[in-house]
Amino acid sequence: MEHLVFEHVGQQIDETTHKATRTASAVADALEDSVLAAKRAARDGADAATELLYNTKRSLQRHPLETVAAIFAAGIAAGTAIGWMLKRGSSQKQSE
Repeated sequence: MEHLVFEHVGQQIDETTHKATRTASAVADALEDSVLAAKRAARDGADAATELLYNTKRSLQRHPLETVAAIFAAGIAAGTAIGWMLKRGSSQKQSE
């Protein structure tokens, strides 16, 4: 009887060890996949940034006046929006 109990406990230990090993292996694989995906994303992001910089430089060289006009318009729009938000914020504080 005791022999059967020890054999059963031994089997349970073996099964638990096997499951723990499989789990550790799965976690290691998932971590490795995550690291590879992060490296791939960083590389793709760097490539996209380089391409954007190159395209912007080329656009500036081909269309300098249009570029300056677009930047000026964006600055006016941003300044107007910021001024509007500041004015709105100060009028709300006065009404409180």
